[in-house]
Amino acid sequence: MTLQRIETQHKSMDKLRDYAQFLKLRLASLVVFSSTLGYLIAAGPNWEWSTLIGLTLGGFLIVGASNGINQILERESDCLMHRTRNRPMPDGRMKKGEAVVVAFLTAISGIFMIYISTHILTTILSIMAMLSYGFVYTPMKRVSPVAVFIGAFPGALPVLIGYSAFSGHLNFEAGILFLVQFIWQFPHFWSIAWVLHKDYSRAGFRLLPGGGDPSIFVARYILFITLFLVPVGLAPAFLGYTPFGFGALSILMAGAFLYPCWKLVQQQQLSQARKLMLASFVYLPVMQLGHWLFKLQW
Repeated sequence: MTLQRIETQHKSMDKLRDYAQFLKLRLASLVVFSSTLGYLIAAGPNWEWSTLIGLTLGGFLIVGASNGINQILERESDCLMHRTRNRPMPDGRMKKGEAVVVAFLTAISGIFMIYISTHILTTILSIMAMLSYGFVYTPMKRVSPVAVFIGAFPGALPVLIGYSAFSGHLNFEAGILFLVQFIWQFPHFWSIAWVLHKDYSRAGFRLLPGGGDPSIFVARYILFITLFLVPVGLAPAFLGYTPFGFGALSILMAGAFLYPCWKLVQQQQLSQARKLMLASFVYLPVMQLGHWLFKLQW
C-alpha cells in the first residue's frame, strides 16, 4: 500500500469521524432507545423486525439531522465553549454549505425510512420533533430559560414516535409514557446545565431556573419537579397497563433519582450535580425497559 493511499484512507476516516461528531450519533442512542422501547411497549409480543429496524435506523438519521441543525445554528456559540469548540464547524473542518447538505440529506433519508417502515402519524411526529428541536428550541436557548420547557416537548416525542409505529395510533398509555419522559427532562437537563454552567455562560446560555447561577433555589426547584415522577411513574401499574411489580420498580427508581436531588439541595456542590446527572441517565431507560418487560408478563 502506497503512502498516498494510506493518507487518503486516513483523510476518509477523519471525515467519517467528523460526520459522526456533527450528527452526534452516540448521543442519539438514548433518544433512539426511547422510540424503540415505545414501539416494543405498544407491540408487546407482536413486534416485527422490519418495523423495528426501519424505526431504529430512521430514528438515528432524524436525530442526527436535528443535532446537525443545532450545530449549524450554534456554530458561533460553539466556538466560545470549551466543550464544543473542537466540533467540526467551529474548528473549521466543515464549512456551513457542507453541513447544510449533510443535515438535509440525513433528514430526508430518515424521514423516508420512517415513512416506508411505519405509519404516517409516526412520520409526522418525527418531522415535528426534528423541526421543533432545531428551529424552535435551539434559537430559544439564547433568549430565555423557558427554552428548557420548549425543548421538553420534542425531547419527549421519541417515545410517542415509537409507540405510534406499531398501529399508527396513540392511547392513554402512550400519554403516560410521554409525560414520564417530559418530566424527566427537567432534572436531567438542569443537572447538565449546573455541571456546565460556566461553559454555557461563555456562550450566553442561561438555562437554569430563573436564568441565574447554581443555587439552593435551583436545587429545590429541581427536587420539586422530580417529585412529580412518583405519581406519574406509578400510573401504569395503577391503571392496569402493567402489573404492580412495575409499581415497585417505579418507587425504587424514583427514590434513586430523588436522593441525589435531595443531596444537591443540602450541599449545592458540583459533585452532587454530576451524581444527579448520572442518575438521570439511568432512570429513563430502566423505567422504559421495565415497563416493557413487566407488560410482557401481564
